[in-house]
Amino acid sequence: MPEPTTFPGTVEWSGENPGISLKESPDGPFVSLASFFRVVLSPHGRGHALVLMQSPQEARPPAERANYLLHDNEALARYLVSDFVSNFGSYKGLPGLAGLTHRKLDSVVASGDPGSAYKETLKAGDLDVELAWSGLGKAFCFALPPDKSATGRHWMPSLFVGCSEASITVNGRKLPGKPVPRQVAGQTITTAMLAFSETWIKV
Repeated sequence: MPEPTTFPGTVEWSGENPGISLKESPDGPFVSLASFFRVVLSPHGRGHALVLMQSPQEARPPAERANYLLHDNEALARYLVSDFVSNFGSYKGLPGLAGLTHRKLDSVVASGDPGSAYKETLKAGDLDVELAWSGLGKAFCFALPPDKSATGRHWMPSLFVGCSEASITVNGRKLPGKPVPRQVAGQTITTAMLAFSETWIKV
């Protein structure tokens, strides 16, 4: 009987982390970003969080273009930003991360079918956010070793579903940009994808 595949280290969190990173041109900067978390296990318990960047290059943008951290577990949300999101390629070094406006989530609803079109709809006070993925491709599973992960110190087994189109809508206003092509584990997807069964294991 084959030996099981094991990952040495400590599981730091596990859950879902679908994201949308949009550009106005393939060689330009990211102009709209959303990283959503549905965490089932962590040092801070369970919870949801959304890092929403309407003005990635501004630490203190005007209120109508604010950058948000929406959450139902503040300790978990802060941990995800400081230890993980701040290391993600689309977010690393962004001035906007320093001035996130915190909002308590009232509701989070997933809908659709990850095989074709999928949505996460969030409400926080007077803020309504819809994340939408369409043109979804074939799911694939892989495990990044620590030296290839965003943090450089975690195993990251995960299941990804790439997509061709994605959008971020805030209070009925669609944010600018489109996903652009990227390579992940030998697969050509885009900078918007569904990430399920994602686990970060610290070595």
